[in-house]
Amino acid sequence: MTTSEDPQSAGEGHMEYSTDYEMGQDNIRPMGLDIHNPVFLISSVVIFGFVLIALANQEATAEFFGWLRPWLTSTFDWFLVLSVNAITLFCLVLIVLPVGSVRIGGKDAKPDYSYAGWIAMMFAAGIGIGLLFFGVLEPVYYNFAEDGGARPLGVDITQPGNEYVGVVGTIHHWGLEGWAIYAAVGLSLAIFCYNLGLPLTLRSAFYPILGERVWGWWGHMIDTLAVFATLFGLTTSLGLGAQQVAAGLNEIFGIEPSNTVTVVLIIGITLIALGSVCLGMDKGVKRLSEINMVMAVCLFIFVILVTGVGAAISRYFSVMVDYVVMLPALSNPFGREDTSYFHGWTTFYWAWWIAWSPFVGMFIARISKGRTVREFIICALLAPTAVCALWMSTFGGAAIDMLNAGGAEGVKATVIDSYAPEGALFGFLKELPLYSIVAPISLILIVIFFVTSSDSGSLVIDTITAGGKMDAPVIQRVFWCTLEGLVAIALLLGGGLSALQGAAVSTGIPFTLVVLMMCYCLWLALRSERAKL
Repeated sequence: MTTSEDPQSAGEGHMEYSTDYEMGQDNIRPMGLDIHNPVFLISSVVIFGFVLIALANQEATAEFFGWLRPWLTSTFDWFLVLSVNAITLFCLVLIVLPVGSVRIGGKDAKPDYSYAGWIAMMFAAGIGIGLLFFGVLEPVYYNFAEDGGARPLGVDITQPGNEYVGVVGTIHHWGLEGWAIYAAVGLSLAIFCYNLGLPLTLRSAFYPILGERVWGWWGHMIDTLAVFATLFGLTTSLGLGAQQVAAGLNEIFGIEPSNTVTVVLIIGITLIALGSVCLGMDKGVKRLSEINMVMAVCLFIFVILVTGVGAAISRYFSVMVDYVVMLPALSNPFGREDTSYFHGWTTFYWAWWIAWSPFVGMFIARISKGRTVREFIICALLAPTAVCALWMSTFGGAAIDMLNAGGAEGVKATVIDSYAPEGALFGFLKELPLYSIVAPISLILIVIFFVTSSDSGSLVIDTITAGGKMDAPVIQRVFWCTLEGLVAIALLLGGGLSALQGAAVSTGIPFTLVVLMMCYCLWLALRSERAKL
């Protein structure tokens, strides 16, 4: 159980890692459970305490998170942006370096899933409800918000060629940099698990610098922080999904949105997620991921056909050029005048993506055995960026065209006249043919995205709290899936959207340090693996 005395010399030899990690697991097994003590106990007790306090003090919770989010995003803006820039450059460099040929699981490893299944699961877990919630809302808001600081870089949309600056600003948040965070964490976990024989948990990635101490309190703290980040990042998406489903029920069936309706929705969809969790990865998560990807593609094809294929393609290439040109300025944290866009959206997004990174990173690591580093990064970074940009430019760009032409009253009412973001998608669909058919299908798609995020997150948190075991008892998955729903309810009742976002940011910022260190440890491990070849 050793590491080389000089890890930097990995180009000449290679590091050896302890695979006898059971000696440090300290697992307890009451009632047939497989609990990694103290990570399970600390995280579950703290989260239960948070739920009780938030529900008992809803006004104070709302006030606290209403203050917390803007304070964090304005205080740590430079740190978040520079960190995400560094992570993105690191991932891009790995594509062209010789270490890109290293194969996850060893040179003879074979993929467990087809390309279609692999990408579907990766994409569904990484995006969650975001495409449907923000696809129309965000581009329109940036273009037409009365607050001039909400427009990316303060660009004047009345000037020719600037009509879609809102789409460009949205792609910035759903493109290269966000997916780079997922890719860095996912690749780290995959290499240390499948190539070096360590458990699939966050602490394993720190073996090069902590050694056997990863099985002690250093490792416990890393994994516990990962649980908090995952849970609060995930509940933000669950809360957004519940609000959007409630808006859809109102539009389609006339059911008035309320806290009661939202809570019932969270409970109902959590129960569906429990069924998927009990079925496991292949029968539950994989099948749901493939279903929602097929439905999302069908919705996309419908929208692009009825709004104009030629216009959509032209718009896409135009905004992608603008995105590349504007990216350096959008990634600069200093001297910004677009403060509402930068603090209210960009810094929140980076903290949210980082909070989601243990969940998505571990999930895509778990399904990526047999892929090369180069293949992994291209499929987990470049391909999703292109697809997200296509979705945002199609939905958001078409909505902007409608508004400029004097239409899209539903979008205008929910985004511009009165800010009701959960209704933006349905306001947009009202402008298209076959609304009575497309709207219910979209509602079902939102629910499936909701369920996929919940069951995937439960599997990941369960893996972390079981010390990296991928076959922990089903009852533990049920426990975490239930707890996710309770946290989402507590945050929605105790402050709504601002509470959900504040919780995600508060865990995402400290976890940024963890991701940066993971990148360094990953580099050491990849050099070692390359040397073996």
